[in-house]
Amino acid sequence: MTHDHAPLIVVSGPAGVGKTTVVTRLLEATDLSLRRAVTATTRDARPGEVDGTDYHFWDEGEFRKAIDDGRMLEWAVVFGRDFYGTPRAEVDEFHARGVGVILVIDVQGAVRIRELLPNDHLSVFIEPPSFDELEARLRGRQDMSEERVLRRLATARDELAQADTFHHRIVNHDLSEAVRELERVIRERFNN
Repeated sequence: MTHDHAPLIVVSGPAGVGKTTVVTRLLEATDLSLRRAVTATTRDARPGEVDGTDYHFWDEGEFRKAIDDGRMLEWAVVFGRDFYGTPRAEVDEFHARGVGVILVIDVQGAVRIRELLPNDHLSVFIEPPSFDELEARLRGRQDMSEERVLRRLATARDELAQADTFHHRIVNHDLSEAVRELERVIRERFNN
C-alpha cells in the first residue's frame, strides 16, 4: 500500500456486532500496511484479554491525566461508567511512518473523529443482520449482568439510528464476507 498519506479508518457499530473480530481477521489476511490502534479503557479486563494488546487497561486517574495532558485523540464515557479512548501515540507515530491505522471505536468516538478530522478519515459502520441477532450475540457472551445487556441493547438502538452518518455500512451476517467488504472499501477509498 503506497500513498502520500496513511489512512485513518474508523470502524464502529454497536457492542456485540463483531467490529474487533472483523478488523482482526482483515489484518491477518491483507497485504495492506495497516494496524489496529489499541484503545485505552478503565473497564476491567475480560478473561483472556491482554493489557497492551487487546486494550490499555488504565485506572480512572491515569485516563483523566492522559485527557488533561492532551494525549487522547478521542475519548468518551461509555454505558455511563467506563472511559474508552484512543491514545494519540497509537496513531501519530504510525501515520508518520506511512502506516494506516484502524480505530475500532464506539459511535461516540466516531462522532468525535468526524468533528476533528472531517475530511481525513474513512468511517465504516458494522451492523448486525437484525436486532434479534445482536441481542443473541450479546447474551451469548455470558459475561454481563441482565442490566448491562439491556443497557447495551438500548444504546445499540441509538447507535443503529446513526448508521447513515458513516461513509460505508457493512452487515456482519457472514464474517468472511464482512472482512472482504471492509478490505474492498479501504482499497477503493485509498486507491490501493
